[in-house]
Amino acid sequence: MLLEKQVLTEVQDITSPMTASEKRATWSLASIYALRMLGLFLILPVLSLFAEQLEGSTPFLMGLAVSIYGLTQVLLQIPFGILSDRYGRKHIIVIGMLLFLVGSVVAATSTTIYGVLAGRAIQGSGAIAATVMALVADLTQEVHRTKAMALIGASIGVSFGVAIIAGPIVAGFIGVSGLFWLIAGLSILAILVVIFVVPNPDKSKVHRDAELVPSQLSNVIKDPELLRLDYGIFVLHLILTASFVVVPLLMRDAGLLPEKHWMVYLPVFVISMAAMIPFIIIAEKKRKMKSVFIGAIATIVIADLGLMGLHDNLFGIVGFLFVFFTGFNLLEASLPSLISKTVPGDLKGTAMGIYSSAQFLGAGVGGAAGGWCYGQYGAPAVFLFCAALALSWLLLSFSMKPPRYWANLLISLTNLNEQQADQFATELLKITGIEEVTLRYEDGVAYLKVDNKILNSEQLQNLINQHTQSNNRSSDAQ
Repeated sequence: MLLEKQVLTEVQDITSPMTASEKRATWSLASIYALRMLGLFLILPVLSLFAEQLEGSTPFLMGLAVSIYGLTQVLLQIPFGILSDRYGRKHIIVIGMLLFLVGSVVAATSTTIYGVLAGRAIQGSGAIAATVMALVADLTQEVHRTKAMALIGASIGVSFGVAIIAGPIVAGFIGVSGLFWLIAGLSILAILVVIFVVPNPDKSKVHRDAELVPSQLSNVIKDPELLRLDYGIFVLHLILTASFVVVPLLMRDAGLLPEKHWMVYLPVFVISMAAMIPFIIIAEKKRKMKSVFIGAIATIVIADLGLMGLHDNLFGIVGFLFVFFTGFNLLEASLPSLISKTVPGDLKGTAMGIYSSAQFLGAGVGGAAGGWCYGQYGAPAVFLFCAALALSWLLLSFSMKPPRYWANLLISLTNLNEQQADQFATELLKITGIEEVTLRYEDGVAYLKVDNKILNSEQLQNLINQHTQSNNRSSDAQ
């Protein structure tokens, strides 16, 4: 009985730090996610230069090689998540990383564009993103889950920045085939981390805040605000992959050797990251999210129009790449935040699953569309196409509702019966800063929407302690 009390109190302590096991789980899974995304992104700034020289290459196939991983990713992401519920998270992650390894080897040993296409498609088929998030949920307490997922999200941004800078440098030493072999090595490292570092969960269950739940799809798809955001991430990643079909070629043609492309990407990415910080502060602290969001989309339109006009001028390319990445990084950070603010807590996993699928679909379509435009009409047409899509997103965003500046907080309902849980929820809504409460008895979780600016955390913790003590007295009596 004493052990039960200690576990219940630990789970319900909203002020407690992560345990050592939770930190180990979060950082090790973040490293797996980062290693996989690093492998995908390392090739992005150099693949079109490599694919151009391959037997059978055409501009369309060259673009498709850049982006085909997104198409297989979107097809298999949801099935992999469902399989992980049945066969175990770690098993599915290892299988996914083995597929990524095989795809990397196929691409590394290929001398034709079709071999690289096959390798990139196999890489994308190791669709473990949803499974990693589910395992994070298995290994963390409810009150720490949002923090753990934010750390994993940050690892994706870091891996992207490192990849586009390091890709040209590494390829300059070992070639693009060597880069694929390096990616294969990263896959092996990730597999070893899964097997030997990531803790084993005591049990796996469906987490509505972290996983797509098929029965909830209709509720999410019917929401126009969420669909608007899904369209946004689709467009953003379509533009990204379409741009990287032609930007490396244009910088080479403007006189910059491919192995020196990092000299553009490094300052552009670092300075653009710094430039977006004031806007993030304005959006979140000053609660001007919609204005900043629309401004960032407008920045993408301006960047693409600038790249269209100055595509043959190196200084013009560098300048408008800076403009592009300032908007891109800001939107990449804002979109998941807007999803989280918009959707009820118990639908977050499903909403993020659809959002992630839209992201990979955009990446998959973008390279093919960019390659086709480049082959038919030249580089300016690629940027005009991207600008037109960004403009459609901009016009659509004017009608978006201003977001509610509410954060998600999960509270365990472990050992509370239905009547106690209902009473608990009623009392929760009386606390300043708690705006919504959704109970899921079958999951043993209360999903809260809170305004952190005014949340009375002390009052919330006192209420949790009160119910914990009351419940423990009832358990003792029994």
